[in-house]
Amino acid sequence: MSKKIKPADIEAGVVGLGLMGCSIATCFLIAGHTVIAVAPIASDMEHAEKRIKAHLKRSLKEKLIKHAPEFYLKRLTITEDYGRLRRCGLVVECTLENRDIKKQVYEKIESVISKNAVLTSNTSAIPISLLQEEVKHPARFFGLHWAEPSHTTRFLEIICGNKSDIKKGEYLYRLSHCWGKEPTLVRKDIRGFITNRIMYAAYREAIYLVENGYATVEDVDRACRNNAGYWMTLVGVFRWMDLTGVPAYHTVMKDLLPTLCNSTEVPRLIDDIVKKGGRGTANAKGFHTYTREEAELWEKTFTDFTYEIRKLALKYPEDVVKKKLKRNRK
Repeated sequence: MSKKIKPADIEAGVVGLGLMGCSIATCFLIAGHTVIAVAPIASDMEHAEKRIKAHLKRSLKEKLIKHAPEFYLKRLTITEDYGRLRRCGLVVECTLENRDIKKQVYEKIESVISKNAVLTSNTSAIPISLLQEEVKHPARFFGLHWAEPSHTTRFLEIICGNKSDIKKGEYLYRLSHCWGKEPTLVRKDIRGFITNRIMYAAYREAIYLVENGYATVEDVDRACRNNAGYWMTLVGVFRWMDLTGVPAYHTVMKDLLPTLCNSTEVPRLIDDIVKKGGRGTANAKGFHTYTREEAELWEKTFTDFTYEIRKLALKYPEDVVKKKLKRNRK
């Protein structure tokens, strides 16, 4: 039997304190880690503690935690000094999706951490095997792909690069259960990993339908909410096909797959938005039309939803049927 992992025994580092860096730090604090949060840019120092404290306040209100934020904040250090990572057994890099920037950050991290420490990246776009080329010790390097907000979602992908030590990957898999995750261990590196490859195929097809006049942005969003939105919290695509009849999907695929968009170009619809400076609700310019007030309220509503959907999802963990069978046999 493997030795039980205790987060309190592992000092965790988070480098990069944007939205995801702050929620990852919150997740670690809730799990019991002491957290060293490093700000690569000075402006991160201005908002990081405020964001993390706000996450903890809401988590207390939603009964995710039992103590006041101050109880957890005592184990948090926010700094610009990479030297404070010296005792960390795990470090997560959460900087911009730029290989050159990440390389500079890795050099600073590896100059201070122990050879036994595990170094990870929260990248969602750069293959882990490529990032391993930028580090001194690739065997201890992995991807940790989180979903925002990291302290409420069950999602986590642990990605091995070509040179990763699979035993360390399995260690991260066990440890991530302490973070409230139902993780996926991606044993073979591929660009986009699992979830992004599935979802970006859906994003591309959604844009294709709008660009070619089959439906509006609002229509497509409504269809997603009222179909996939009803089952995806409980099951993934394979269980869904099992539940609803595998042969039917086989029949549909014969005629449907050849008609799906397979373009390798960035679609014009999203390209135009980005070129005009649109960032979605962050600046009230995206696929949908927003007033500033509407954009801010959508962000607040999304935060509310993440806590509410978590309550429902926790009633249906991945082993829900096995647990029911076990109870029935008693």
